[in-house]
Amino acid sequence: MQTHKAKRVEITIESVMQSRLTDALRDAGVTGYTILPVLGGSGRSGEWSRSGQVSRAGGMVQVTCIIRPDRLDALLDAAFQVVERHIGVVCVIDCDVLRAERF
Repeated sequence: MQTHKAKRVEITIESVMQSRLTDALRDAGVTGYTILPVLGGSGRSGEWSRSGQVSRAGGMVQVTCIIRPDRLDALLDAAFQVVERHIGVVCVIDCDVLRAERF
């Protein structure tokens, strides 16, 4: 089966910034993404957990996009405009997809 090169971008950000991030991605021409809740983790500020939180304000989400490599720079520019002033991590991973026309 033939595969095609793509980029998987994972952006973990404060959940209150989710709509600002997805709006920026759409404005940059990103047509598909998946949003997942982040249950907890550990970083520079130590361990944290979503358990016991009453609102979205303290939580994190991960927005995942799979795109063609030639669209990566536009996506990263848009994401950085949102992430640079907030808690967030952007990760870019090489991947292969089966149906290139979907990306």
